Amino acid sequence: MPKSRIYLDHNATAPLRPEARTAMLAVLEAPANASSVHAEGRAAKAALEQARATIARGLGTASRNVTFTSGATEAANLVLTPAIHRGKDSAPVDVLLIGAGEHPAVLQGHRFPAEAVEQLGLTPDGTLSLAALDDALARHADRRVMLALQAVNNETGVIQPIREAAARVHSAGGLVVCDATQAIGRIETTFQTTESDFLFCSSHKLGGPVGSGALAAARDDLHISQTLLRGGGQEFGRRAGTENVAGIAGFAAAFEAARGAHETEAERLAPLRDRIERRVAEIAPDAVIFGAGAPRAACVSAFAVPGLPAHTLLMALDLAGVAVSSGSACSSGKVRESHVLAAMGAKEKEALRVSLGWSTRDDDVEQFGMVLAEVVDRIRSRRSVA
Repeated sequence: MPKSRIYLDHNATAPLRPEARTAMLAVLEAPANASSVHAEGRAAKAALEQARATIARGLGTASRNVTFTSGATEAANLVLTPAIHRGKDSAPVDVLLIGAGEHPAVLQGHRFPAEAVEQLGLTPDGTLSLAALDDALARHADRRVMLALQAVNNETGVIQPIREAAARVHSAGGLVVCDATQAIGRIETTFQTTESDFLFCSSHKLGGPVGSGALAAARDDLHISQTLLRGGGQEFGRRAGTENVAGIAGFAAAFEAARGAHETEAERLAPLRDRIERRVAEIAPDAVIFGAGAPRAACVSAFAVPGLPAHTLLMALDLAGVAVSSGSACSSGKVRESHVLAAMGAKEKEALRVSLGWSTRDDDVEQFGMVLAEVVDRIRSRRSVA
């Protein structure tokens, strides 16, 4: 068993990066309201706008198109609304199309009425069914459509066909919202690579602090006419409330570090993920690796061992000093059946998710394999005796 705990749950929250901690402390040493006009306030405003420029530059848009939020969930709540204007066109969006494997923060549909939200199926390998998208666009040919689609699935790591989907939606005159929460720092993710109209992300998935995120628009002519938080007019009037400058500074530092190293990190982490999957196959030859036939982010492996519930393995691994997840870690700490696996048509309803990141080392993977073998053997031995 490991002498200290092993953290393999970066998709839930990545450990705080040193760069983010340094940036946050620099702001916290001289706290001020970024809306104040005195010198301290102007310094806070400068730090805020520097962070905004960092995010905008990385995503490929102008700084004025970036709105800071408390995270990806708030960003989804803000952008998933019929009240989006394109230039002088103020007609509302009629239909929201959502991939069936989206994060719960998107599946809610938010400010769209329930009857205006339609889920699109996935293929068995976990990618959005483009045939289902084509069918939906044909059925709604006389209506304004928005598509909400992840760039990378949070449970399986499967890379979604965002550009192909966006081309179809744009040809139909629609809008595309990209959830880039699990993509930034893993694959190249910009407005140019996704062809999306809106893109949102979260700080703590990148190694920044919890409680910060951003919603960005690709162009100046895209406007959300009904905001969620009204008050003092911060964030260009799109999101009221005193900005969390320290959190935003940490977010920008983590964003820059993750984005700048995504290629080398993918090269480093892919062999570690593959080693995990080989070890899983040795321990349990009947194990199923979800999304293995599709392009995946290098940092994620989701698998199931038939006859051994994922939540049982998760708890046993936790007791043995290894932190992993069972699907999404965003359901108030509850382990539930995976809607992603259901949408893929999988027989198994739970997956054990191992997600790697900037703090993961070779020894962590080696130790995980040893602990998993011991846990699986112990559980199976107890069941055979019973």
